[in-house]
Amino acid sequence: MAQTILGWREWISLPDLAISGIKAKIDTGARSSSLHAIDIQKIDIDGEAWVEFKVNPLQHQNTDAVPCKARIKDYRQVTDSGGHRSMRYVIETTITIGSEQFTAEMTLADRSQMMFRMLLGRTAMKNRYTVDPGRSYCASKKPPRSTGTI
Repeated sequence: MAQTILGWREWISLPDLAISGIKAKIDTGARSSSLHAIDIQKIDIDGEAWVEFKVNPLQHQNTDAVPCKARIKDYRQVTDSGGHRSMRYVIETTITIGSEQFTAEMTLADRSQMMFRMLLGRTAMKNRYTVDPGRSYCASKKPPRSTGTI
């Protein structure tokens, strides 16, 4: 069975987090996926560790923050593209690209200074996609504008 082709950037939705559209960089050089998150707070829900945070899905803007909540899967050290290490919360969430939907891990980090508010790493793409770095938006289309949409 042929794998779906992704371009170097795609529109992604995160239905568990009520984010209907965010532009993501498809990065085969990154092991883990990362989501822009601010105001990150660890909370306890019925004895389980959760995290509350806000996502600004719009590139280059800090408005329209979407409040999110997810169970913490892990808290681990991550090395960014500049070689800097930091501890990050890891959540597991549903990812939708075009007509395909799957669950993957996502680290939470302030990506406000980055070009993309989300990065889809190779672990999430493994055995699912082939990436064509010369193309964009191969498997997705810009979603209609609404709350939580770019």
